[in-house]
Amino acid sequence: MTESTMPGRGTPAPVRAARHPGGAARGTRRVTVLGSTGSVGDSTLDLIGRNRDAYRVVALTAFRNVEKLIAQALDLRPELAVIGDPDLHDRLAEGLRGSGVRSEAGASALIAAAAEPADLVVAGIVGAAGLAPTMEAVRNGRAVALANKECLVCAGPLMTALAAERGAALLPVDSEHNAIFQVFDHERPENVERIVLTASGGPFRRCSLAEMRDVTVEQAVNHPVWSMGDKISIDSATMMNKGLELIEAHCLFPVAQDRIEVLIHPQSIVHSMVAYRDGSVLAQLGTPDMRTPIAFALAWPERMAAPVAPLDLARIGSLTFEPADEARFPALRLAREAMAAGGTAPTILNAANEVAVAAFLARRIGFLDIAAIVEETLQRAETDAAGSLEEVWAVDRRARTLATQAMLVREDSRAGAGAGQPVPSSKPSAVASMS
Repeated sequence: MTESTMPGRGTPAPVRAARHPGGAARGTRRVTVLGSTGSVGDSTLDLIGRNRDAYRVVALTAFRNVEKLIAQALDLRPELAVIGDPDLHDRLAEGLRGSGVRSEAGASALIAAAAEPADLVVAGIVGAAGLAPTMEAVRNGRAVALANKECLVCAGPLMTALAAERGAALLPVDSEHNAIFQVFDHERPENVERIVLTASGGPFRRCSLAEMRDVTVEQAVNHPVWSMGDKISIDSATMMNKGLELIEAHCLFPVAQDRIEVLIHPQSIVHSMVAYRDGSVLAQLGTPDMRTPIAFALAWPERMAAPVAPLDLARIGSLTFEPADEARFPALRLAREAMAAGGTAPTILNAANEVAVAAFLARRIGFLDIAAIVEETLQRAETDAAGSLEEVWAVDRRARTLATQAMLVREDSRAGAGAGQPVPSSKPSAVASMS
């Protein structure tokens, strides 16, 4: 095993030699999928199902979708299937009876699944709920295909330091960070001038604030390019997903904050770019299909066939770009301010966003209230350095309490203010006071 300066803020992390990651050349690779019933899990298992001789599934986990988990386990026959909700364990055990698949349930079982002997752990649990299992995989020195951006947002310095200490490789699966990973000069990062994260702009790219005031849940989850889960789709609509990706990129790659940019690219063909000091700009292009970055992680450091449509640039005809508008999409500004403040500010940002998005999906607040709740929570919460995962969780809990309070005020005020009208905050601009 050799060392290089990727990924992390200049901190060495392992890069395995050019061989099949499962051990001997062309050997079977053992894979655990955390969050197997979500969109990333679906795509991962589709690829594994097409390459059954090359991959052996060790463990599959889900939180409540027990019927889908049963179907996946009966198809791929992992050694272990875990359901996060303990009340569903009886149904899981019944559905797997006679299959030879071991069943377990509960939060501790999810964490234990991440520690099962595997060559690769796909971290696909959405939100901060994926942090503890993913950290356990890193603690055990696993290669981690990181599809959960919240892990690095909430505990980036802890995770990258632990990865370096335990020899765990962090392989980004987000299409943007995977693109950067593929074209970044990991051996000579000093040659990198800047990173450019591309964004589709979401379903409201051309909408005014007035037009976004009354948008429905159905409109917000209707992404023009990508097929994703509800929470990630809402994050794309607010552009909070790109804000979280700014923070994630700063954790993964040794590039200064002010050299990480966001560029709107509606076609989602150029997945990101890396500009070098000699004027060269390297970009990774591809048909928008999550199976491409997942296939990269599954086969790394080699390549595998993926059933994605070939990129036909002649048919597409043109690729367009435009600057991101932080006035209409304040989530980008809030994420930059949280990144600059450092410490636990990104944890607070993420916790408040999860509360606000859940409330919007439950039709309790308006679309514009999401960013307003995040901003108010950032203003009210205290930030500091977090030296342990327990401290991260404590900050997360406090932030969720504050965000819930802000959400309830907006929910109670909506009838008087108008169904889609966000309740104005009485506080000044966001995170500057915390730094």
